[in-house]
Amino acid sequence: MSSRDVVLARVRRALAEGPREGAPGGAGEPPLVRDYRRVHGSRTAAETVDLLAENLADYRASVHRSDLGGLPALIGRLLAERGARRVVVPRGLEPGWLAEVAAEVVEDRAEQTARELDAVDSVVTGCAVAIAETGTLVLDAGPDQGRRRITLVPDHHVCVVRVPGQVVGSVPEALPRLVPGRPLTWISGPSATSDIELDRVEGVHGPRTLEVVLVEAAGDGDAGGG
Repeated sequence: MSSRDVVLARVRRALAEGPREGAPGGAGEPPLVRDYRRVHGSRTAAETVDLLAENLADYRASVHRSDLGGLPALIGRLLAERGARRVVVPRGLEPGWLAEVAAEVVEDRAEQTARELDAVDSVVTGCAVAIAETGTLVLDAGPDQGRRRITLVPDHHVCVVRVPGQVVGSVPEALPRLVPGRPLTWISGPSATSDIELDRVEGVHGPRTLEVVLVEAAGDGDAGGG
């Protein structure tokens, strides 16, 4: 068996639930073992949320905390401080979150072009899950997140995370909550890159400014410890 056959057989097995009959090397190899640790250490739900806030800030995101009652005023203030005149929102975003927004609200539409979105100052979304250990927000194009495009083109992103229910400790804990077939966007801080001289440039392939609101939702489930 060639090295190519071995590699392809392993790929096939990784993509399937079990070895394929007749696949090169499939029947003779031991089953794949994924016994890596999902939970790293022991934290309470509150400590996991605090770790998320710490790592988000370390990535130069601005972190705010609120309850549901204070959320509309906070979002309105963040957009006003930014000087946002137009803000794009996904169709499934809670309307009450925008109750105190003075800017023009633009609903996400499939026919919007990148040029049209570039004329928008800010975007407000929810998220699918937030990972504390990596300071990562994951969006999956759900109703309160909209298309990937609206979170990549505008220069200012306000992302609301319900805590503790949407927060997990580790990446292995986050993966079962996500559907691989959905368009997943993983965000760790504002968009940034560095050249060979290590000069940091922000806003190259996404928002230059990321503001994360950790909102305590009444009755929200426990976050996974990590």
